[in-house]
Amino acid sequence: MGMFEDDDEDYGLDFMGRTPKSSYFEIAKTANQNIVEQELEKVFRRLAVAERMLEERGLDEELEKQIKATVVDEDIDGRTATVFIDLVSSIVTQCE
Repeated sequence: MGMFEDDDEDYGLDFMGRTPKSSYFEIAKTANQNIVEQELEKVFRRLAVAERMLEERGLDEELEKQIKATVVDEDIDGRTATVFIDLVSSIVTQCE
């Protein structure tokens, strides 16, 4: 499967039959690449901040196991979809 192809683990279809994930990859291929890179960097920085906060609160092996266990979780799926939606919104807004 290619980097920009959809898989079976998406989070629900929008009114046009696309998932938030597939919409993001469709937009990311055609949008201004500088904007796409800036928005991805923001997401990665946010992830890095969240990881640092967890580490400062004593991220240990037990918590690491809990994190891995929640990778398959409906709430996490919804939050992931929201990240894709936010990315699409930020990219499209700046490209207009």
